[in-house]
Amino acid sequence: MAGRRDEDLQDLSLLGNQETKYAFDYTPEVLETFDNKHPNRDYFVKFNCPEFTTLCPKTHQPDFGAVYISYIPSEKMVESKSLKLYLFSFRNHGDFHEDCMNIIMNDLIELMDPRYIEVWGKFTPRGGISIDPYCNYGKTGTKYEKIAEHRLMNHDMYPEKIDNR
Repeated sequence: MAGRRDEDLQDLSLLGNQETKYAFDYTPEVLETFDNKHPNRDYFVKFNCPEFTTLCPKTHQPDFGAVYISYIPSEKMVESKSLKLYLFSFRNHGDFHEDCMNIIMNDLIELMDPRYIEVWGKFTPRGGISIDPYCNYGKTGTKYEKIAEHRLMNHDMYPEKIDNR
C-alpha cells in the first residue's frame, strides 16, 4: 500500500492473515482501524459490498442486498478486511434491513468517530418489493452536520432506473 510503512500496520491482525475465521453471527469486535495519513483534508472513502446477506427476523429467510458505505475520515479509518469480516458476520443475524443499516453506521461511528458517514442498503426484492434504507450522520456542531442534513433531504432525488436488480 503506497504511503504506508509496515510499522504503521503492526496493530492490524487480519490484514494478510491466511488463517482468517469467518463469524456467522453479528461480530462488531472484529473491526480494526488504522491512522488516517491525511487528517487535515476532507475526502470520501467508499466501500461497496454487493453480496451482503442477513436474515429476516420473522421468517428467518435470507435477504440479499448491496451495502454502500461512504465516509469522511477524521483521525481513524476502518481497515477493509476487518470490514468485510464484519459485514459477513450479519449472515445469520436476524434484523430488519433498516436496523442493519443503522447498526452498521452506529458501529462505524463508535469505531472511527468520522466527520461524516452514510450507509445505504439496496436489497433484492422479496414478495415483489425491495427495501433500500439510507442513513447518515455528520459530526454535531460542524459543517458535516449540515452536509448530513442536505444529503438526507436530497439523497434519492434521482432514483436509479428500473433494473430488476
